[in-house]
Amino acid sequence: MEISQTQNKALALHKAWFKQRGWQAFPYQEEALLAYQSGKDGLINAPTGSGKTFSLWLPILIDWIVKNGSVRPKPRRLKVLWITPVRALANDLQLAMQKAAQEIGLDWEVGIRTGDTDLKTRTKQKTVPPECLITTPESLHLMLSNKGYKDLFGSLEAIVIDEWHELLGTKRGVQVELALAVMRTLSPTLRIWGISATIGNMAEAVEVLMGSNYNPENTCIVRSEIEKRIVIKSVLPDEVEDFPWGGHLGIKLLPKIIPILQEGKTTLVFTNTRSQCEIWYSYILEAMPELAGEMALHHGSLSGEVRTWVEDNLRSGGLKVVVCTSSLDLGVDFRPVERIIQIGGPKGVARFLQRAGRSGHRPDAESVIYFVPTHSLELIEAAALREAIKQNAIEPRRPVIRAFDVLIQFLVTMAISEGFKADEMLALISNTFAYNNLNQTEWENVLGFITTGGSSLKEYKEHYRVTREEDFYFVKSKRIAMRHRVNIGTITSDVSIAVKFLSGGYIGNIEEYFVSKLKPGTVFSFGGKNLIFVQLKDMTCFVRKGDKRNVNIPSWQGGRMPLSSMLSSMIREKLNQYLDGTATDIELEAIKPMLDRQQRMSLLPHKNELLIEQIKTKEGYHLFFYPFEGRYVNEGIASLIALRLSQQESNTFSIGLSDYGFELLSDDPVNIAEFLEEDIFHTNNLLQEIQEAMNAVQLASRKFRDIAQISGLTFPGIPGKELKARHLQASSTLFFNMFSQYEPNHLLLRQAYEEVLYDQMDEPRLRAALHNIAQQKIVVTYPDRPTPFSFPIMVERIRSKYSNETLEERVQKMITQIEGKK
Repeated sequence: MEISQTQNKALALHKAWFKQRGWQAFPYQEEALLAYQSGKDGLINAPTGSGKTFSLWLPILIDWIVKNGSVRPKPRRLKVLWITPVRALANDLQLAMQKAAQEIGLDWEVGIRTGDTDLKTRTKQKTVPPECLITTPESLHLMLSNKGYKDLFGSLEAIVIDEWHELLGTKRGVQVELALAVMRTLSPTLRIWGISATIGNMAEAVEVLMGSNYNPENTCIVRSEIEKRIVIKSVLPDEVEDFPWGGHLGIKLLPKIIPILQEGKTTLVFTNTRSQCEIWYSYILEAMPELAGEMALHHGSLSGEVRTWVEDNLRSGGLKVVVCTSSLDLGVDFRPVERIIQIGGPKGVARFLQRAGRSGHRPDAESVIYFVPTHSLELIEAAALREAIKQNAIEPRRPVIRAFDVLIQFLVTMAISEGFKADEMLALISNTFAYNNLNQTEWENVLGFITTGGSSLKEYKEHYRVTREEDFYFVKSKRIAMRHRVNIGTITSDVSIAVKFLSGGYIGNIEEYFVSKLKPGTVFSFGGKNLIFVQLKDMTCFVRKGDKRNVNIPSWQGGRMPLSSMLSSMIREKLNQYLDGTATDIELEAIKPMLDRQQRMSLLPHKNELLIEQIKTKEGYHLFFYPFEGRYVNEGIASLIALRLSQQESNTFSIGLSDYGFELLSDDPVNIAEFLEEDIFHTNNLLQEIQEAMNAVQLASRKFRDIAQISGLTFPGIPGKELKARHLQASSTLFFNMFSQYEPNHLLLRQAYEEVLYDQMDEPRLRAALHNIAQQKIVVTYPDRPTPFSFPIMVERIRSKYSNETLEERVQKMITQIEGKK
């Protein structure tokens, strides 16, 4: 490839900067430099700790120097927008980028604009903007809602979307798409680049980022040649139980975890949920009191002040152990971190790689991650993860399309600022991947919704948010503008209650439904502290410190993650290897007694077999199916089969679920062999049947609450004065029922059902699973008691049942009864 004189000059500056630091640029970093110098758009794909930030930031700085010399623009103008998915990344990015600019001899300012930015700084950025601004999707849309945004962004030369793989497949990603569409109209020569970890649909990720501007000849994917070595070390139990069940084994392995924590300089302990995070922090501190002051918690419900303190101390090496959730998944650079502990199966290959990458944050360092199973069967996941990494088999991220709630929010945002013409705005949004197939009827319905509330709400003036004069749309009301701005964003959750000490001091937020169960004097653990509930007043939970240790731990909705299809496939592959005698994994060797017991009592299925177990106990008649398709898909198949069985023969079923299989429990026996002759796994009328089986109306109603909030149909209140969750739900349910009765084709109503179908039920994967079953050999066994595979599913079913006995006591009774049948 011929290199121009300009590119040669750029390469010389690039090499000089790396030499100054005592480093040498990786080939992919030089490739990115040349691609940027050629005016191309693109995507950087490189592992954590390999200089991804510098691979784009240096080309941007060098491009300016080559064209303009080492002087800043006069007057000061914003030249670069750097979008990050989390505020925690902003400070690290700013420090690294500001230092690089100074070292290369360019007097540029790198600023930050997030929800944490103070008013004085925000005001200054409008009049004297930095040359580079680091921001989030929400803050970017908030800036678009201000008059004068065209002046602020009109001089942009480059936009970088960091951690694009985290935004793709979410409504926040759609926010980015819409913002990029606006920026392209302001600067047609704008260069757009993304930074992404490896995902299964990298080419599609680029297309989504570029929208209709995607041109294969002018767009490239720059892939790092660096192979990050991931070392998985499973923490194995001394004795594998015959009947595994979820949640109990992890804590029993604590004595084996303590030496890992003691030997490491700094360790991150990842859990899958915030409740798990609180529990593990409590147990570790109880076992290792010497860690007091050197150990911390980090999850999304803790106050920003607490999280920032933890991040700062991680960075400086002041903490030895941090128990955390996905809040620390992303690329914050904590160089003191030497090792990672993963509690329980991460349920996805990409998530596991992201967490493993938190250690060994240098290109030449290996990432060591310890896998701690919460029950013995999860050890198969460790072996499957190792195989998936070896094969580079990583899940794709399905992009979000036709999210009308996000579109409505965006249109009101643009109407608040400069206003818009309908035809120009339609052309703009049609340039995005998310809305490139929007039809004229849908567009007119969206415009009708923001101006008059649509046909169902036109009699209610409070839903007249946007004013139309001929073909121009704008917002007159300052009150509407204020209410809209404070609720820009797509992240919704159950209403949070602030937790504060009576004496003052903010701890964090817990969800309303948990607080509603507390009585004065109740002790609960939160933020690593034992707290005594005093009172709930003005959406604030007032507490005081307590000494008593208590098992009450706040729980949060939506914490459970399903097994990914990629990992499901790898688990089946590992079981196949075990059956064929080709498996060499220590994890499979460790659980050999349990797997052999499953084979003796019933069957250990090959990947071309579907195992069904029919068992009778005192509870009734059990049918266990093992599709290995993850919790969500298993739930869909379970509901579908229960519906079809009950339609042919009157019966009532209780359902139990795990990531590996599901249970149908009934009072009356089922002749499963007879039903199998009639093909109960067919896909005829699948959409209609699955919606009936899973009560799609109720599920859609819950989805509609979030949609109503994002679209502005319901108003959750201003920060600090949020409405109660039950009021929000009641309000959104009212709209849901009204649209269902009078406007069944309403865009937001349709969206609610589509989200249930594709996100919650995962209909494409469900359909694929049924097709897969149709190709498998179905094997029915009749064990005389529960098997190692069926037992954890039974435990999951009884977990939610009320009892004055602990779960452990009830499980032990079950085991005793099973063992008594020997």
